[in-house]
Amino acid sequence: MLKAAILAGGLGTRLSEETHSIPKPMIQIGGKPILWHIMKIYSHYGFNDFVILAGYKSYVIKEYFANYFLHQSDVVFNLSTNSMEILNSQSEPWKVTILDTGLNTMTAGRIKRAKNILGYAPFFLTYGDGVADINIHKLLDFHNRHGKQVTMTAVQPEGRFGAINLEEGSDRVANFMEKPKGDGAWINGGFFVCEPGIFDFITEGDQSVWERSPLEEIARNDELFAFKHTGFWKPMDTLRDKVQLEEVWLKNEAPWKVW
Repeated sequence: MLKAAILAGGLGTRLSEETHSIPKPMIQIGGKPILWHIMKIYSHYGFNDFVILAGYKSYVIKEYFANYFLHQSDVVFNLSTNSMEILNSQSEPWKVTILDTGLNTMTAGRIKRAKNILGYAPFFLTYGDGVADINIHKLLDFHNRHGKQVTMTAVQPEGRFGAINLEEGSDRVANFMEKPKGDGAWINGGFFVCEPGIFDFITEGDQSVWERSPLEEIARNDELFAFKHTGFWKPMDTLRDKVQLEEVWLKNEAPWKVW
């Protein structure tokens, strides 16, 4: 069964209101870290072996999973005997490896540091700050069919603002569209599938950026294919994004909640 590597080591400077005390993937949506939401997506499709590529405040992620069983269970503490009784458990069937890949290491550098764990079989790779209603089985099937080194999920982000259509030849507003798709361009949405051969393309050490030299070289070698995802996708880049994700979750309308 494929492992899922999650990039979770960046500083998250555009969300400094939240990330001064915790790493960005630990920012909560509906009382759970967005990292947990991403893992639940993979787990829904039967992939439960995770490798967290941590860096900034990695101890926060380690402590979260160290105490996960306790957080997910009802317990009785008997202070007179210094004992604890577990009443029930709702923990997921996850195996979680957390690697401290360095504070200032860039994305490809973090991946390279996990070579001993990831470098012997195909694996999933994604960012620790975005969610989607992507079908992981279809993504993997697409990857296996083309047989190349990397599949990258391509998405078309929503426009930031609403748009208006003006009647041709006049100034009358024909209709109003609430946040249509952008300009039609496809962008990198994460949710990669990688073959172990990708490590040969990471040659610049810790400062290697996955989205630059490695992916560009992989593309030049005709080894990069795009899986087009037309459903929901949203990164948590700003506080505004975080608020929007929180709102749809609290309304029980979160498209990425496939479990």
